[in-house]
Amino acid sequence: MCGIVGLFLKDDTLGPELGALLSDMLVTMTDRGPDSAGIAIYGAAQNEMSKITVQSHTPDPDFAEMRTALSERFPDKLTVRVKDSHAVVDVPTASLQAVLTVLREEFASIRIMGSGEVVEIYKEVGLPKDVVDRFGLTAMNGTHGIGHTRMATESAVTTLGAHPFSTGADQCLVHNGSLSNHNNLRRDLIRDGMRFETENDTEVAAAYLTSRMAHGQDLGSALESGLDDLDGFYTFVVGTKNGFGVLRDPIACKPAVLAETDRYVAFGSEYRALVGLPGIEAARVWEPEPATVYFWQH
Repeated sequence: MCGIVGLFLKDDTLGPELGALLSDMLVTMTDRGPDSAGIAIYGAAQNEMSKITVQSHTPDPDFAEMRTALSERFPDKLTVRVKDSHAVVDVPTASLQAVLTVLREEFASIRIMGSGEVVEIYKEVGLPKDVVDRFGLTAMNGTHGIGHTRMATESAVTTLGAHPFSTGADQCLVHNGSLSNHNNLRRDLIRDGMRFETENDTEVAAAYLTSRMAHGQDLGSALESGLDDLDGFYTFVVGTKNGFGVLRDPIACKPAVLAETDRYVAFGSEYRALVGLPGIEAARVWEPEPATVYFWQH
């Protein structure tokens, strides 16, 4: 049992409130998963700039060493913003892949949470409220975001095991459920060039969608393909640079609620996650149908 939330803004004036609204939704789901929590926030694109969110269990020495090494190799406009156990490396998009390679090959104690032009991902072991407070998530603004609070059932409670999982630029996924064929899929995806950091089945689902989109599908059609290729029970909420998608398996045994107004689309594992949203009393509220893709895009 885990808790999932998501918020996709149609009204730009809500942008400064995104972090606060999404954080309140996540904290409301605490009893569905007190082990760890995480949020992905999609902000505004900066001209020819990208960002990499990283994490360390010993952030002070690790981030100091990282900042020095990266500044020497990539002096042009590269900056490092530290937030507790995480840091965001702002880097020219032209240098993004080169910086990622350095981080993977030379900084074994630093873990990459996600990268892209607009996404920042913060996740840690602990209660949602503590995670929100550690990273100042209520002050963040953006266009859309997803969050997850985890109750681990099949793998250890670790930072890397927390959601969201990101396996492609500006892509991430949160999941409530369990996949039965993730080991076979992982082998196939590795042959297709995907990389994995954990044994978690959710990372396989994220990588599957990344692979499908790398082969030319948009998020909606990639989710449709997942209905044929992903075995198990699941509710997914997915974020991309411009999009927000929801999918439940054909049995749909995991709870899910969607709400839509002219200002936003919101998702919660339960309706109580949505009650604090502005104008929720006038929203169209419904339970997503099984085996049906719901997809919104800016």
